[in-house]
Amino acid sequence: MIVAHGLGGSTDLPIPATFVLIGGAWALTVSFVVLIFAWRRPRLDRERCWTSLPTSITRMADATSTRVVVRSLGSAFAVYVTVSALVGPSGLSNPVPGVVYVYLWVGVPVLSGVLGPLWRLISPLRGLYLLVCSMFRRTPATGLMRYPDRLGSWPAVGGLFAFVWLELASSDPGSLSAIGSWFLAYAVMVFGGAIVFGEKWFANADPFEKFSETISAMAVLARRKSDRSLVLRNPLDGLPSLPVAPGTVAVIAVLLGSTAFDSAAHIPGWLDWVDAHSSSATDATWWRTAGLSSLIVLVGLVFWVASRATGGMTRARRAELPGLLAHSLIPIVVGYLLAHYLTYLVEKGQATAILLADPFAQGWDLLGQQRWEVSYVLSEHPALLATVKVLCVLGGHVLGVVSAHDASLRLLPAGHRLTGQLGLMVVMVLYTFGGLFLLFGG
Repeated sequence: MIVAHGLGGSTDLPIPATFVLIGGAWALTVSFVVLIFAWRRPRLDRERCWTSLPTSITRMADATSTRVVVRSLGSAFAVYVTVSALVGPSGLSNPVPGVVYVYLWVGVPVLSGVLGPLWRLISPLRGLYLLVCSMFRRTPATGLMRYPDRLGSWPAVGGLFAFVWLELASSDPGSLSAIGSWFLAYAVMVFGGAIVFGEKWFANADPFEKFSETISAMAVLARRKSDRSLVLRNPLDGLPSLPVAPGTVAVIAVLLGSTAFDSAAHIPGWLDWVDAHSSSATDATWWRTAGLSSLIVLVGLVFWVASRATGGMTRARRAELPGLLAHSLIPIVVGYLLAHYLTYLVEKGQATAILLADPFAQGWDLLGQQRWEVSYVLSEHPALLATVKVLCVLGGHVLGVVSAHDASLRLLPAGHRLTGQLGLMVVMVLYTFGGLFLLFGG
């Protein structure tokens, strides 16, 4: 099945899984203690960078011709994949599920974590909208109505949940008809909303753009806010630049909770429960939907409570803290994304590329791909792979602790900067322990 990610289990670890769980919790705790004594003032600065790229590179990136070419390539690829879905073979011989679940859901966010918000540039729907606006001499930012600020990112939250439901809870996520129906609804919702609310709708409602934008907050390649020039920066410096709007915490909760559920859904106890309480495929879908929803709500609620657990602030200011601290969870999302989908991205990504070169299964050999073979370089070294996954999870959590600590120094009153972080610290430890358990111990 397309969503079987080829994850290594606890037996692949060079040390017992229990040691990994305990060691991970201790590593996070020690990191927090070190930060208390060594990091006494805010250091992260969204305007700071390692180096500025030459002006010629910025001009080339911003050139209309460059953007037209990139958007055209993105749209052409979307058409190619759509034709493959309509005309190509069914089942595992079709490249569409791989494009959707590997390239779009995993590959684009990973690249966005390096290059910036990639989907904003290659989105075929945004490109089509800009083309329509140009043809009718209409300003892209202007819609039929003004977008309500109170909605914030909530439309994207709904879109993200709909996609993870398709992947993790629906009865047949690899079905071309299910994928096609989902993307038809997605196109109507995103493009239709842009006509009504203008270009701002994409940033707040397109789930893939919101995912890409969220991860890009820690991209190495970024733009200086003052003059929009391209720079290379420390990923931690970029985290506080995450836009805060209604629904920001929910976006992170969906991304984090859905990845956790993908691991939890393979625990034998959960599988036995679903089988025992399901008399049909519909029943099983309902149980998976309930499990997915519950884990997402739990992840978001725990963070929301912990981030507000501080004194010395007004009720209104305390209510703002979850959104202002949400960026500290982005490294954890990235760590889980890499740990959970690394094998899937590398190995299923190769298989998808081979299928894309012969989308109609006609024996085409245009690129010599008939002689290509998938290299299972990661699966063939399970101990190394498991170690890399542990490091991804722990690295993401350590960076999350650093970011949360720095933000707390900026946001919390002087007398509560230590005690106000304790709730977040406990949550980070629980996330670490739970994430490692689900990834390996389960």
